[in-house]
Amino acid sequence: MSKPTPEVYEQGKGMDAHNQVMREIRSRKEASYDPHEPTRVWIDEDNTPDGVKQSLTIILNTGGCRWARAGGCTMCGYVAESVDGGSVSHEALMDQIDVCLDHEADNADEPAQLIKIYTSGSFLDEREVDAETRRAIGETFADRERIVLESLPDFVSREKISDFTAHGIDTDIAIGLETATDRVRHDCVNKYFDFADFEAACAEAARADEDAGETADAGIKAYLLMKPPFLTESEAVSDMISSIERCADVPGCHTVSMNPCNVQRYTMVDELYFRDGYRPPWLWSVAHVLEQTADVDAIVVSDPVGHGSDRGSHNCTECDDLVQKAIKDFGLRQDPTVFEQVSCDCELTWETVLERERGFNQPLTN
Repeated sequence: MSKPTPEVYEQGKGMDAHNQVMREIRSRKEASYDPHEPTRVWIDEDNTPDGVKQSLTIILNTGGCRWARAGGCTMCGYVAESVDGGSVSHEALMDQIDVCLDHEADNADEPAQLIKIYTSGSFLDEREVDAETRRAIGETFADRERIVLESLPDFVSREKISDFTAHGIDTDIAIGLETATDRVRHDCVNKYFDFADFEAACAEAARADEDAGETADAGIKAYLLMKPPFLTESEAVSDMISSIERCADVPGCHTVSMNPCNVQRYTMVDELYFRDGYRPPWLWSVAHVLEQTADVDAIVVSDPVGHGSDRGSHNCTECDDLVQKAIKDFGLRQDPTVFEQVSCDCELTWETVLERERGFNQPLTN
């Protein structure tokens, strides 16, 4: 399996060149963070294989993504929110969990049955979250129905998943695959692994599911990136449609989350954006992809971050909220007819962008 290293291609070329640029950009970060406080926590609703559930989403404040410290993904600024020093103790991480449980008690009528835990890296990487903490978190949420844990495919194993399924918790591993196209993942996103590694992680989850028997289920949730840098709008749309279809065909992958790229600080995308070299995807593109993949054998969802802003997915500002609402509604109901209820004059501009934008003139519009 692929290993994260700053010298994936020839030195000074390809991914190594990306990493050199990203390390310089990330070195500008000045903020520091409290290891006893989570990065964020909120309550929401999510579609799961068992229907729509109230969710408690937790972003733990860890030492950050190991790959990001080598340079990392061109669009990801989450490492900028990580604790300095590269590690957080078991006690501090459990303090963060307590803060999140207090938030839930103060803001929800009852405990959420879906728990989602992210680390801005890999929850299953024991250099971020050690085995003791992983097992303690499994015990803490043993009374919930389902848990989602974020990880790169390298760290996914049936044994780690069993720390949660053994308690009877349905367990999903969320993998930031970004695209099913290896060249786009390597050259546009600067992610080191291949689609075959994603398939291997799905196989590990399938084995964990078999081990759990009727006690609990285990599966994979694929996270895809809509419009990485260096792709035109039409290229991004085509790649996303094919990526969703390929993910849905992999046994063990039951959900695909399409994440439209947004412009985050301390990233290569941010550098391109300020030089008029990048525009986040149109919300019409997100809606179109959802319509075109509504019949795949998987739950397909999207929740554009920062929708309607220049740094997030947007149309013309007049229709952004309506289209976002339709996208969210589709995620909960999986009904493509919701998009028949929204329209705007700016659709013509979007269609023109799809037709005429080329690599040498992108972005064609703002």
